[in-house]
Amino acid sequence: MSGASIFSRVRTAASRFAGADQGNIAVLFAIASVPIISFVGAAIDYSRANAARTAMQAALDSTSLMLAKDLSEGLIKEADVNSKAQTYFNALFHNNDAQSVTVNASYTPQTSMGSTIVVNGSGNIKTDFMKVAGFPKLDFNTSSTSAWGNVRMRVAMALDNTGSMADDGKMPAMQKAAKSLIDQLSGLSKTTGDVYISIVPFAKDVNVGSSFVNANWIDWSEWNGDNGTSTCNTRDWRGNCTSSTWTPDDHSKWTGCVMDRAQPYDTLNTTPTSDTNTKFPAEQYSYCKPGSSAYLQPMLGLSADWTTLKKKIDDMKPTGNTNQSIGLAWAWMTLGTSDPFPAPPKDSNYQYKDAIVLLSDGKNTQNRFSSNQGQIDARQKILCDNAKAPPNNIIIYTVQIDTGGDGQQDVMKYCASSSDKYFYITSPTQTVDAFNNIGTSLSKLRVAK
Repeated sequence: MSGASIFSRVRTAASRFAGADQGNIAVLFAIASVPIISFVGAAIDYSRANAARTAMQAALDSTSLMLAKDLSEGLIKEADVNSKAQTYFNALFHNNDAQSVTVNASYTPQTSMGSTIVVNGSGNIKTDFMKVAGFPKLDFNTSSTSAWGNVRMRVAMALDNTGSMADDGKMPAMQKAAKSLIDQLSGLSKTTGDVYISIVPFAKDVNVGSSFVNANWIDWSEWNGDNGTSTCNTRDWRGNCTSSTWTPDDHSKWTGCVMDRAQPYDTLNTTPTSDTNTKFPAEQYSYCKPGSSAYLQPMLGLSADWTTLKKKIDDMKPTGNTNQSIGLAWAWMTLGTSDPFPAPPKDSNYQYKDAIVLLSDGKNTQNRFSSNQGQIDARQKILCDNAKAPPNNIIIYTVQIDTGGDGQQDVMKYCASSSDKYFYITSPTQTVDAFNNIGTSLSKLRVAK
């Protein structure tokens, strides 16, 4: 057969095939279904890989935060970081598709962010569809970082030193708990300035220490009127003094106690100025006499000398009436960077959290202005509102020790920054647990990311 004849037949057959429509759709669908199925299959494989990665990310985030907490609280050592990371991750990660999963953690004690923990994870899934295209598996990886230490803390402890603290072992229980809190917080301090603590023992007054006798923030007007000698200048024929001169005692006799400031400054942390109302009134409070068996200890401004802080707590003695407000007011003053007890300047490279821990065993009974509990509580609530409000943002914890059946004190609940920061205990033995919980709460503030 000639080539022309073969060509003619082929052309004729091709024309018939082109003109036929029985089965074209099936053939075209079969051809088109290959890339469609491939794309759908790839999407399914990628979706499985993404689900595994998402689950890994969640587990790594929780793992890094728990490691940061453990490290910041000293619960684990640097050498244990990797093994602990694996333990936490295994308990948190549940994805049946993931294969060849590996996790590792690295700890850097100090960076510009503070201390950091980085947890990396990787794995793969076996593909169901993409293996046809030469991809038998899809790899995935992710990481999580937690940082702490760029948040610095300043904590003021206002501790009840009133006479009722002598009952039921409350004073030694409080001393033990307060020292335990110092140990807990000092463990978070990795460099100078990370943690500072002040101690404010209070009764009706606060003892700032007689060494401040020449400070310009002391108001002597009431002290001068209460402490001195009256000399008679003239007498009538019966011998009665008709004219006298009052000579105030030398201020060197002052033993260091101060009363509440004039209102409204009793509820503020305003820096004292030449305005007498902003100054702190000196008082010759009987419980401020050094050497007495009921001596109200002088307060201590912010310090990182843990030994001195604990010695201050050991020296406390129960004495006098209750004025929680003045303890709170001075605790707040110690957190400021100006007189009377200027705190160290704050470094702009760090965030700061300021907190007050108030412990008291009873009702307010006396301040400068009143012996009425309701009136004293009302001033205290204003003080707490001011301290907690922006821009001050002081975090307040309150601990009430009630061994006398007085019930929860509204003012102490009110002053706490939130319900979980108010601790109502009915046994002195619970004091350590309350302070440990406060320490745990404060340590969490050090985790910034």
